[in-house]
Amino acid sequence: MYKIMIVDDEAEIREGIEELIQWEDHGFQFIGGYENGREALEASGANVPDVILTDICMPFLDGLELAERIKHISPFTRLILLTGYDDFEYAQRAIQLNVYDYLLKPFSAGQLRNLLDKVKLEMDEDYKQKEDIQRLKMQLNQSLPLLKEKFLEKLVTTSISRTELEEKLDFFDIRLVGPCYMAIVVDIDDFGSRNRSISVMEQELLRFAVYNIVEEIMVKPERGIAFRSRDEQIVVILSCEADDSAYYFVQQLAEETRQCMERYLKFTVTVGIGTTCSTLLEIASSCQKAMAAIDYRFLLGKNKVISIADFGGMVPTETDGYPEWEKKLLRCLRTSSSHEIESIIEEWMLYFKRSLTPMPKCHLYLQKFHVALLDMMDELGGERAEFSLFQSTDLFSGWNAMKTLDDIGAWLKTTCRQVMDELSNIRIDQTRLKVLAAEQYIKSHYSDEALSLQEVCRHVQISPSYLGVVFKTHTGQTFIEYLTRTRVDKAKELLKLSGLKAFEIAERTGYRDPHYFSLLFKKNTGMSPTDYREMMMADPYRVIGGGGA
Repeated sequence: MYKIMIVDDEAEIREGIEELIQWEDHGFQFIGGYENGREALEASGANVPDVILTDICMPFLDGLELAERIKHISPFTRLILLTGYDDFEYAQRAIQLNVYDYLLKPFSAGQLRNLLDKVKLEMDEDYKQKEDIQRLKMQLNQSLPLLKEKFLEKLVTTSISRTELEEKLDFFDIRLVGPCYMAIVVDIDDFGSRNRSISVMEQELLRFAVYNIVEEIMVKPERGIAFRSRDEQIVVILSCEADDSAYYFVQQLAEETRQCMERYLKFTVTVGIGTTCSTLLEIASSCQKAMAAIDYRFLLGKNKVISIADFGGMVPTETDGYPEWEKKLLRCLRTSSSHEIESIIEEWMLYFKRSLTPMPKCHLYLQKFHVALLDMMDELGGERAEFSLFQSTDLFSGWNAMKTLDDIGAWLKTTCRQVMDELSNIRIDQTRLKVLAAEQYIKSHYSDEALSLQEVCRHVQISPSYLGVVFKTHTGQTFIEYLTRTRVDKAKELLKLSGLKAFEIAERTGYRDPHYFSLLFKKNTGMSPTDYREMMMADPYRVIGGGGA
């Protein structure tokens, strides 16, 4: 229940308002009516109201002066002005004093009730927000670990000001004594034998186990702090000495961590070690170098401790053998030389390793190979949509997640085998379509005495020697056998359904010599054209042999 008072020098107005409004129905407790601002101000000292309905023009202390005074006593009290003065100056001053609203006299009870309901609703909202502050404080305390991780990630990825650094270190109670600092990154290679069947919950538990081992080995009070990055890596910031012993000390910690993962969790991690820096403001550079060290896993393999300092004097050689390697591999794919593919891929992966080709450049070559492979398959098989292998969006995005060249080599071998299978299937399908087109052409042009294998090949755009082989495979007949059967079948149809003479039928089925036609017809049906017609007239439903040549 909110407390409300009325301030007006006219008793009739005060008493009228008090009697007309059912205060409790609107969520208010009426605490009194006062003749002027001075009386209201004195009463407010003992019983601070939530809402004051006040006239403007009153003796001793008017409504605007009351608003100004009450603001210092109770800044949350809402004032509603009751005035007969529609004056801009009053309105302007009221805005400056944060007066909640006003009613112009004369006003109705309905108008006042609506205004009271409105102010009550807003006060309810304000109260709810204030009540939520305590809950927000509790939530903040619960969110501190997450906020701490967010700050640490910002610290190792971007540059921040010294002021922000000091404030946040103090807020999160982070103590790192120095004199130097170094970043270490621990990245899970894979989950070993669990990799295929592991659930999301199991992954999270194992990542948490990795974090706990890292904390136990590397993090000591004022010596280090660890957190999980958004890339699911464990990042450690260590205090260390400002001499050569720092690297030896960190190498020991990293190697112990790596061995513990392998021994107790039964899977491997790669640990990257950055460079030393003299202030936490420079730790982002150390962390970037630790992550760059992790990238060398691509060349060196998994389950290793890699310090970026070990690669300080090693300059990658220029990898210029890619075009030749691409040509070799595409040639093998074209000719289905599967026995050569594995050795070519192994040779190329070894070249990457020996030349210390950086991971981004290896990925660039793979992207180039991807494009070349698609172009080749377009050339050999038509639209890419025909290839089920290329309908998977994960096919060529998968290698971005691969962590070593050995993984990529295995992926390339598998992919190339799949490509050869796809090409083989498409060649079979295309050949079948060519044969179907040849059959259709024969059926449309069988009446042409000069119809030949060469003519059909020109139409379907295939070599005579190849069509001769695949035609027999798909139809079970040679070209001549198929053409003869087609002509004989058409001749049987004409003998049965038309009154054409034998020589006319011979001409219509591609035979200029009626005698030769008769010989072929008898060879394929066992009877002459005349005998066939007579038999069909006597028994039109009889079926005579299907016609091999």
